[in-house]
Amino acid sequence: MRRVLLDASWPESWKVSYRYDLLEVYGEGKKFGFTRAYLNRQKHTLEALHRFVPRGGRILDIAAAQGNFSLLLAEDGYLITWNDLRADLAEYVEMKREFGSIVYAPGDVFDLQFAQPFDAVLITEIIEHVAHPDRFLAQVAQLVKPGGHIVMTTPNGAYFRNTLPKFSDCPNPEQFEAVQFKPNSDGHIFLLHPEEIKTLISHLDVVLRELELFTNPLSNGHVKTEVLLHFLPNVVVDKIESVTTLLPYSIRRRLSVQMIAVFERVA
Repeated sequence: MRRVLLDASWPESWKVSYRYDLLEVYGEGKKFGFTRAYLNRQKHTLEALHRFVPRGGRILDIAAAQGNFSLLLAEDGYLITWNDLRADLAEYVEMKREFGSIVYAPGDVFDLQFAQPFDAVLITEIIEHVAHPDRFLAQVAQLVKPGGHIVMTTPNGAYFRNTLPKFSDCPNPEQFEAVQFKPNSDGHIFLLHPEEIKTLISHLDVVLRELELFTNPLSNGHVKTEVLLHFLPNVVVDKIESVTTLLPYSIRRRLSVQMIAVFERVA
């Protein structure tokens, strides 16, 4: 992935994406917890795709923004279709591409149509921005071929610092339609709890293959631990993270910031 340099003539959306690239990809800005959490999510996502989708597979990356996952997967031999509501970001992503196959398909996921379904669809940090997560997953499932997979990451709603409602506790999600699809954490509507996942897909032709909780308060820099990340060696932080994964589920459920789910379409 080519690193680009800021140009004052860029549109504002590119400049915002560039600032996120500096923070997430390159670790500039001194928000070590934010950077570590992003790279940890990236690691888990890429590992899941490698387990379930052979290289050369066709992957749709929905709401892919500045395209970092798309670019890494394309460089790793996958055939990527990038999507985002913000069509102008496609040119920014292409500017960062060094090699690999990427097709650009901007637009609303509910309006997307393709000649053939994909081997996998990637939905990272998007379902929490949608007023109807159940309808969203139903639409995504239609874009995957039978035997194909959906890889989803989202903040863990059971994390002890979460104050947003469960989707299952909201009787009228229509009230959020006017504010859905907003970027960044300010645009979060619901945060899904692990136990809601199977309910969300119960009416779909998909099954849950994996559900994993990851990233603890230290590695995310929460509860005033950000300062520790400035001097603790990565190996120590990683060790503490690995110990967290061995805790009883009832504790991990409350201490894990993120979760990843892998679904398979069965029909």
